[in-house]
Amino acid sequence: MNERADLLFELGTEELPPTALRTLSDALAAAFLQGLEEAQLEHGELTAYATPRRLALLIRDCALFQPDRKIHRKGPAVRAAFDADGNPTKAAEGFARSCGTTVERLERMKNDKGEWLVFEVEEKGRPAAELLPAIAERALARLPVPKRMRWGSSEAQFVRPVHWLLFKLGDAVVPCTLLDAPAGDATRGHRFHHPDPIPVEKVADYAQLLEERGRVIAHFDERRERIREQVEKAAEALGGTPQIDADLLDEVTALNEWPVAITGGFEERFLEVPQEALILTMKKNQKYFPLLDAEGRLMNHFITIANIDSPRPEVIAEGNERVIRPRLADAMFFWEQDGKQRLEERLESLKGVVFQQKLGSMYDKSLRVAALARWIAGRIGADPALAHRAGLLSRCDLMTEMVGEFPDMQGIMGRYQALRDGEPEELAQALEEFYMPRYSGDRLPETPTGVALSLAERADSLVGIFGIGLKPTGDKDPFGLRRAALGLLRILSERSLSIPLRELLEEARQPLSERLSESEVVEEVHAFLLERLKGLLSEQGVGPQLFEAVAAVSPATLPDFLARVAAVRSFQELPQAEALAAANKRIRNILRKAKEEIPGEVEPSLLRERAESALWEALEGAEASVEPRIEAGEYGAALRQLAQLREAVDRFFDEVMVMDEDPALRRNRLALLHRLHQLFRRVADISRLQ
Repeated sequence: MNERADLLFELGTEELPPTALRTLSDALAAAFLQGLEEAQLEHGELTAYATPRRLALLIRDCALFQPDRKIHRKGPAVRAAFDADGNPTKAAEGFARSCGTTVERLERMKNDKGEWLVFEVEEKGRPAAELLPAIAERALARLPVPKRMRWGSSEAQFVRPVHWLLFKLGDAVVPCTLLDAPAGDATRGHRFHHPDPIPVEKVADYAQLLEERGRVIAHFDERRERIREQVEKAAEALGGTPQIDADLLDEVTALNEWPVAITGGFEERFLEVPQEALILTMKKNQKYFPLLDAEGRLMNHFITIANIDSPRPEVIAEGNERVIRPRLADAMFFWEQDGKQRLEERLESLKGVVFQQKLGSMYDKSLRVAALARWIAGRIGADPALAHRAGLLSRCDLMTEMVGEFPDMQGIMGRYQALRDGEPEELAQALEEFYMPRYSGDRLPETPTGVALSLAERADSLVGIFGIGLKPTGDKDPFGLRRAALGLLRILSERSLSIPLRELLEEARQPLSERLSESEVVEEVHAFLLERLKGLLSEQGVGPQLFEAVAAVSPATLPDFLARVAAVRSFQELPQAEALAAANKRIRNILRKAKEEIPGEVEPSLLRERAESALWEALEGAEASVEPRIEAGEYGAALRQLAQLREAVDRFFDEVMVMDEDPALRRNRLALLHRLHQLFRRVADISRLQ
């Protein structure tokens, strides 16, 4: 049958958790679609709706019936289904009974493996109205709800109490009861603007009906965009630019069904507090949108979203101003109290804060990071003394009242307090850059002192945690070592810092040596960093074979590693690349299988064949021109030069027997191949490209 109708499902609840609303809506849509597919109910486009008090789905052109289908059941083999006299056996009779028929009505099926009894019957498709309740029930059960609740005397369980169920297929209600709510044909509007039921006669008009009569904007993304437009318009009227974070916008959208922007303000004296603290409390505690002026400074205004169209918006504004004022006063109090003590005076108090039981206190870690930052600074052109002092002060802001109240202010508070203490501006900036990058794509430290400090922190954590046997496993990484590794790699590569990686890790290991249980920690961390680098380069299109070709020659620094990767990547595009890679792989296998000691030098007098003499001459010429390029880091030019050896290499393998019976000739030819292979390995082991 081709009959179809639009399907509408809406579950009305108490206010749903705002941070989970989007996830619940997406999960319901996915699970419902899966149920329709499993039931073989064809359908058109699905639109999901989500507001604080409802999860809804509108599915266009849902089939009213399952398609008819043929049921094919395979029974016993014919030889087992009948005895020697041709009478049905118990196996045949039992199979017939299970199919609701007789042996005489069973069909036979032959293939190359034999002949079997089969039963075929056409099953009529069931009505969608009979299948939809179970589909909806399973979809609701699959929602990612960590803790379900009961309400009243009901045994039903859901993330919030359920108040109504709208479930229609075309013009008819789908008869069922879900979560103790009987299905009906009515939705409900805004809690205050239109609390009464609203009958939905035509399901396609659901969203329009809710907006026009119920004062509810049902579609999450549409509501989100209206909030953004209102906030931007209100900000423009105040001469500012709103800070609209995606997460905050989502949360505010999930808190409101009929959003109305309200502007408010506070006393200018609060602007003496670091603006990041004020912005944090406005966003996190009050869900306000802060406003910045043209210079990026916080204004003493904010925008909040009310879930009601009030005839007196000024009353709502006054209420929000009254609520935010104590929080701003608290922030000012913390700022003033923290100013009574310098950062360096808080260093001793870090002795009472454990970093990790086996690795000591935050004080111990600060001393290690300070020493390592000094060492790094000396290698990147930064001020070692400034880097050392920055390391000592790097965690002191953790002991301030401000960071105690606003943990996200760590680093930021360090910068403000350092400036207030009269510390150099670069040191103050480094205290905030100490935490950068905080996440993938975050900006990197910009000051030399900040770079040294950030590298030191990550190297110390990696070596320390690995060294006590707590390296990441599976999806468990409680110390954020994967993030630390990626941050370290990004800083080294994007700032082009030629610090030998193993040397950096060894320098981090030395002050920890008495605390560590893992003797090979430097190699373990080095391998861990290479795996992270492999992943980063894979995202940029660098294949595993190319990566291994470069890793095989163990470049000391990250910029050098990346330069070789770029060179080999370009080399792969040359017409000679594939043949030379194959030849190098052949050479590597020959050298590995050779049972005799290979001489360190080639003896020209033992080059008997023209092809081997030609290769020797070409190799000597290549060495003379390639070595200076390699020393200068011009790896691409070096590989392009080496590509010219292809003809000589191909001719050598065509005309020369490497494993000659004469031991002297054999060893000399092995020495020639070894020298050729090592020349390529001055850039990368291209044999691994095969």
